[in-house]
Amino acid sequence: MSVTLYSLDGCPYCEKVHDALDENGVDYETEWVEGLHSERDEVKRVSNQRSVPVLVDEEHGVTMGESDRILEYVETTLAE
Repeated sequence: MSVTLYSLDGCPYCEKVHDALDENGVDYETEWVEGLHSERDEVKRVSNQRSVPVLVDEEHGVTMGESDRILEYVETTLAE
């Protein structure tokens, strides 16, 4: 799997990204993160931040946060 989304259950920004990935037919894996920022070590390791959502696209060598940027990237790069 080359696309991974780091997400938090109940996060509205994460849900927008999930919806966009699904609507655009993007095959991806979700890594669910802890609710406490201080426990989000995996997100920090891959993105140097603890906030979500974070999208990692290994095929294109892209790691990014902020839902608006991710949504634009999905539309322009990952959409079928």
